Amino acid sequence: MARLVRWTALTAAAALLTAGCSGGSSDEDKDDGGRSSTAPSAAAPSGVPKALASQTLDWARCKGTDEAPAPDGDWQCATLRAPLDWSDPDGETIDLALIRSRASGDNRRGSLLFNFGGPGGSGVSMMPSYGDSVSSLHQRYDLVSWDPRGVAASEGVRCRTDEAIEAAESVDSTPDTAAEERAYLKDAADFGKGCEKAAGKLMKHVSTTDTARDMDLMRHVLGDEKLHYFGISYGTELGGVYAHLFPERVGRVVLDAVVDPGADTMGHAENQARGFQRALDDYLESTGQDPGQGSRKIAGLLERLDAEPLPTSSPGRKLTQTLALTGIVLPLYSESGWPALTSALEAAEEGDGSELLALADGYNERDPSGRYGTTTHSQRVISCLDDKQRPTVEETKKLLPRFEKVSPVFGAFLGWDTAGWCRDWPVAGQHETPEVSAPGAAPILVVGNTGDPATPYEGARRMADELGKDVGVVLTWKGEGHGAYGSGSDCVDSAVDAYLLKGTVPKDGKVCS
Repeated sequence: MARLVRWTALTAAAALLTAGCSGGSSDEDKDDGGRSSTAPSAAAPSGVPKALASQTLDWARCKGTDEAPAPDGDWQCATLRAPLDWSDPDGETIDLALIRSRASGDNRRGSLLFNFGGPGGSGVSMMPSYGDSVSSLHQRYDLVSWDPRGVAASEGVRCRTDEAIEAAESVDSTPDTAAEERAYLKDAADFGKGCEKAAGKLMKHVSTTDTARDMDLMRHVLGDEKLHYFGISYGTELGGVYAHLFPERVGRVVLDAVVDPGADTMGHAENQARGFQRALDDYLESTGQDPGQGSRKIAGLLERLDAEPLPTSSPGRKLTQTLALTGIVLPLYSESGWPALTSALEAAEEGDGSELLALADGYNERDPSGRYGTTTHSQRVISCLDDKQRPTVEETKKLLPRFEKVSPVFGAFLGWDTAGWCRDWPVAGQHETPEVSAPGAAPILVVGNTGDPATPYEGARRMADELGKDVGVVLTWKGEGHGAYGSGSDCVDSAVDAYLLKGTVPKDGKVCS
């Protein structure tokens, strides 16, 4: 079972579109206090032991792993030591894996830190492949990312074996009978037990707040007085939490594909049901179908799969209802994936589930040998520590009709997910919604995409409002896919580049069409 809020690489659309703009700049080209050619005298985080605050990063060529070869080019890797428990900074430490590429131009501003979302996405793996998309920013910034605590090379958590993951694919994520319900809830509880065994004492120290404090230590050790940051998807929530904790340290910060900070567990699930249904409707319209009729046809396919999974070309594996839904989700993250969705749905209607299964495997990070990635494991450990809400089965069932009304395709899955995601979780959550208010912070650019399926557009305005007056500045793109920057809009890319490179803050409410 995998939540639909997931780290996803933001890649340019296959065909770049020329985008028009409305709105203007509210500030002249100016510098906001950063340093261009030399490293600043960075303010040390309060309460951090001298040994950690004064540590030097030993940058060296990155090494390859079993999962991926070493990146080409001038990418370097290093390890940062941070407190395991930020309430006891003099105690045990944890190692965090970092990656960087130095600024390509002469007029260096400092470091630009990236988080690509999840939670649970590996910045060390993602950053090199994203480098070409931000080549204009690379001229003035060192491009830096990292694996947050509990993720990949930073003591990443693996809650169950590959064999157990594949076996769990047969568990019905939208149970219709008492037996299916018991199996679903048992699988969810077993996942939590596996995470507790794998993570140990780390289980209580992987929250978004912990990671935001890691970021401030990182800023200091990198030599930056202010944090310059680009957060995508979950990375926007992380950026908002950082701004709340350290408003005086906010430099130039971009939040793209924005998570609604005011939504609780049920609210996020309903937002996603609405977002994915909206993206599916747009896809269906693009193929000349009526969205209502097309959705009913897909819902009918899913109902048939619930009763009888389809055969596939993958030995011993069938396309279940849950895998089919996952396969439908993946191509909705980018308009460039829509042709693959058309082909996969047509094949499934003809009795072959192979293409939808391949899409689901891509989403679930399953390679041809049957090995699965760990993003979902880390995501669950982090989000269940963040979120104190634990909806009961009764509460979920009561809301299912509303979810299904919002989306006949995704509603039931996302509704049931609220009851299973943190089922019998061994660690208590920290809050109902994250605190992101940042009075006194420098302007933060909040980028929303009206066709975003995973983080619906409404979250951008909510984030800006909660950041506070004169802090959150909304830039809107009327486009498709998860995220706006680098997705084919010259208008969006120019506005973001001008902000990060020149300090030009666009007018709040600027729209790129």
